[in-house]
Amino acid sequence: MSFNESDCWIELVDQPIDVSVVQEFVTTRSAGAVVLFLGTVREMTGERQTVALDYQAYPEMAVAKMQEIASEAKEKWPIQKVALIHRTGRLELAEASVVVGVSTPHRGDSFAAGQFLIDELKVRVPVWKRENWVDGTTEWVHPGADSGLPASESPES
Repeated sequence: MSFNESDCWIELVDQPIDVSVVQEFVTTRSAGAVVLFLGTVREMTGERQTVALDYQAYPEMAVAKMQEIASEAKEKWPIQKVALIHRTGRLELAEASVVVGVSTPHRGDSFAAGQFLIDELKVRVPVWKRENWVDGTTEWVHPGADSGLPASESPES
């Protein structure tokens, strides 16, 4: 089952994500539960201090995979509306890199669907992030697959 345009908002953006607009989109009269998840840029990853993240994506494939994940979620839960929005470009600390919004008639389904959506997005969608560390080094990360990029690179490379 797939969504029509009025059910689903999937997008890669290069500007800050307006969470209030996402919430407004997924809220419906038929849904008693709305779950919003925001993935934000954190300062510490283990013992390493991050100063910023850079996100890159293969846009056509990323959007297609996001649509696929949303359709799979619709098969499993009574989703009324869903939004999957991922940011690209340079993000500073505390900025939202990804927003998942989902509405269902009851909260349990919204929580389960939201968890599925973010977990699958992180594994299956071709979006890569580069950690920019305080010591000047960088590292490309994609948790679900080998990005094909160097594991670490210094500012000189």
